[in-house]
Amino acid sequence: MQQKRFLRLSLGWRIVLGLILGLVVGALFYQNKMAIAILNPIGTIFINLIKMIVLPIVVSCLVVGIAKMGDIKKLGRVGGKTLIYFELMTTIAIALGLLVGNLTKPGDSINIQTLSKVSISQYTATAKTAGNNGLGDIIMNIVPTNFFEALGKGDMIPIIFFTVMFGLGIAAIGKRGHVLIDFFDATSEVMFKMTNWIMQLAPIGVFALIGVTIAQFGLSALKPLALFLLIAYMTMIIFVVVVMGLVARFFHLNIFDLLLVIKDELVLAFSTASSEAALPRIMEKMPRYGVSQGIASFVIPTGYTFNLDGSAIYQSLAALFLAQAYHIHLSLGQQITLLVVLMITSKGMAGVPGASFVVLLATITTIGVPASGLAFIAGIDRLVDMGRTAVNVVGNSLAALIIAKTEHEFDEEKQQNYLADVKKVTAEKVN
Repeated sequence: MQQKRFLRLSLGWRIVLGLILGLVVGALFYQNKMAIAILNPIGTIFINLIKMIVLPIVVSCLVVGIAKMGDIKKLGRVGGKTLIYFELMTTIAIALGLLVGNLTKPGDSINIQTLSKVSISQYTATAKTAGNNGLGDIIMNIVPTNFFEALGKGDMIPIIFFTVMFGLGIAAIGKRGHVLIDFFDATSEVMFKMTNWIMQLAPIGVFALIGVTIAQFGLSALKPLALFLLIAYMTMIIFVVVVMGLVARFFHLNIFDLLLVIKDELVLAFSTASSEAALPRIMEKMPRYGVSQGIASFVIPTGYTFNLDGSAIYQSLAALFLAQAYHIHLSLGQQITLLVVLMITSKGMAGVPGASFVVLLATITTIGVPASGLAFIAGIDRLVDMGRTAVNVVGNSLAALIIAKTEHEFDEEKQQNYLADVKKVTAEKVN
């Protein structure tokens, strides 16, 4: 019986097992080039499999959702609410990071000369080619000149813009558009089926991704920066439990119920440090949890680009940490400027590989911290990234629930039934 239960472990527990094994193997094969060469492509292939299905899911679900919504005024209202909500939550996240950084002062106890550096050349190269010229540049890039080029680059916002227009066009031609709705509806079902297949490989992918990270940097890299890592995680937990918890309660939602429902996706996002890994499953799960398909299809992909609460917390904390480590005192005015700069640059870098690090590169020089200072925290970036990615996933899931509530497109009976099923399955696994 015990063996049968072990073989029937849920995906979440199998991913946790892969995470633990990855830590052990990575520590055992520290700086072993052969082990790194074997693990690296396995992890990369898994992430590529996820990336392969993300955009088809976003496009197919969004087309169907917008076509069924069919009201451009309603879409404008939903879009406005969504962006305002994202901006408010991101600003609170940045402010919380600055507040905690000022109270705990993690950089004061660090001797910058004793820290080992890690190459950040890949991030500096990305920062140079990202072409972030402020808010005007972001707005100009919303409209794609070539939709297929945007698909190829994975530029989420231009893709969403075109797909929304296409969905509205389908709605405008009436019955003749039903064949396209059926096509994209069937496409989304096929992609979700593929998602379930790919997710079975998640424990192996997580094992390889964590293993190669620890094998490259080693556990010893954590020791000097353990306090900063601890403070970053505690701040993220406070943001989820307190800030998101209060926001959820205001809209008659329970943040702990949401965490229970998306626990497998959180483990996946945390262990892979990739929002993309959880995106397909979240888009599939939110409609089953009571959110209308149209709202879920619009809010979640948009949040993937604009609602990066975990990243915002990390960026503000890391900027203060480095300033303190270099003994640079920041006045209240400078910190407010830092908050505003982070608000803008974090949106401008959305979708850029290593976005959080690139945002920091574009930001810390404005407060007098040398860009080379980022080399001191690059070694733990992957470990912080795991936490901030999980927070981003919670934030986007909660956003879908709240926007659906405000639009009266939230089925509470469906929510309660699904929640009861999840609790029943969880209880059976515990017993």
